[in-house]
Amino acid sequence: MADTAQPEVAARSGGSGRPSVLTSHDPRTGEVVGSYAVAGPSDLERAVHSARTVENWWSTAGFGTRKRLLLEWKRIIARRAAQLVEILREETGKPEADAAIEVMLAVENLDWAARNANRALGRRSIASNWLTRNQRASVGYLPLGVIGVLGPWQNPVFTPMGSIAYAMAAGNTVVFKPHEVTSGTGLWLADTWREVAPDRPVLTALTGDDSTAAALCRSGVDKIAYAGPEAEGREVISLCAQTMTPVVIENSGKGAMIVHVDAKLDDAADAAVFGAMANAGQNATGVQRAYVAASVYDQFLGLVTARARALKPGADRRSSYGPMILESQTEVVRKQVRDALARGGRAVVGGLDSIREPYVEPIVLVDVPEESTAITEEGIGPVLIVNKVRDLDDAVTRINDAGRGIAVSVFTRDIAEVEIYAERLRAGVVTVNTATTYASIPALPFGGIGEYGQGHSHGVHGLREFSRTLSIARNRYGEPLGLSSLNRNVRRLRLARTVFRFRHG
Repeated sequence: MADTAQPEVAARSGGSGRPSVLTSHDPRTGEVVGSYAVAGPSDLERAVHSARTVENWWSTAGFGTRKRLLLEWKRIIARRAAQLVEILREETGKPEADAAIEVMLAVENLDWAARNANRALGRRSIASNWLTRNQRASVGYLPLGVIGVLGPWQNPVFTPMGSIAYAMAAGNTVVFKPHEVTSGTGLWLADTWREVAPDRPVLTALTGDDSTAAALCRSGVDKIAYAGPEAEGREVISLCAQTMTPVVIENSGKGAMIVHVDAKLDDAADAAVFGAMANAGQNATGVQRAYVAASVYDQFLGLVTARARALKPGADRRSSYGPMILESQTEVVRKQVRDALARGGRAVVGGLDSIREPYVEPIVLVDVPEESTAITEEGIGPVLIVNKVRDLDDAVTRINDAGRGIAVSVFTRDIAEVEIYAERLRAGVVTVNTATTYASIPALPFGGIGEYGQGHSHGVHGLREFSRTLSIARNRYGEPLGLSSLNRNVRRLRLARTVFRFRHG
């Protein structure tokens, strides 16, 4: 895993050269907000063993019992949301409104998973055909066992809940390793679960650094769900491959927007600026770049420019967004903006002097070449690229070539046409006349394609990610045609072939 020696988390060695304590700091002020143990291999082994001890109880408890307990957990989180919001703000620096929205979205996903698991995973009958009408078949979904969840730093409640809630609702136990800078958030979630089932560690949180995350990948759990940077996602895949552990990967890069000639430009500009700048541009559901039809480009850019210039980052309630949560990500923003400008791009709002740790003021770039790292790499930060395109075909080609396959927003009044183009886009989600709000729909599967993501969270697909299929077929009466025997009746075989030709010939 990548080096974790970030200024936000100071590591103290226990004498063996390996950090034993992580000290977390508020990115807004640098004040210490918590110290946490670095879980070692023995700690991890105990946590996985504990999860195994209750795996059978939880998996056989049934959908009804799991629903009841998960909804009880939901109510505890909702009643104490202000407490969780405060911890979230201390660890990430988010404005209160942003932190509150994140908690609400997480609770909505927990509620949906608990209420819909039976419908999505319960056993149901499957129709037979004319050859097998004597068979009664059904399919159902069973839990995998123990799921390891590696949480991100950008949205440390909402994003991991997209795995935790769905895995638990499907009947799995979970060992959760939150990101080191948001350890307190992860422990709070596990502590509130213990109030629901004190002696049932269905959810366990372990704090630690990248060595802890690597150990979880090697621990023999039944699946790993990871959310975070692409480079670390590849390492998770590599580590899990050593034990043939399947993975769900959600990388942290943002998506793209297309603004067609007939778009409502005010709406598109609002969505573009929100998607690029909200949470200091640290949302995987956000907008990295907008491709705008030439005939409306100047008008759209004017609207975006005015909105971006009005934003003010900071630590008070009136701030538009908060700080960069990881100092290392500030340097990523600097490197990408510098590369875009060096290759001929122009800054129409902000620029390199907008980067004033721990805050990055809004930056809007234009005429950025498609080979710039500001486009080819994951965009994390309050930066929006606005490039001119000839038409929809040109926009689709550029988006597919860049390969950031999570989400594309299309603003147009021609709904019929955009649905045709949507199927040509190599993206997991396509939205029309809206941008990031699709992540608020718990029933909607969330996931990318290609290197961007493997697997899905949310919705029925999210529940089935943490399940295995069990098909059952039973014989109701003797086989009418006697074909499943080496002692076949010639007349019945002739009849079967006649029916076959009639049906399919």
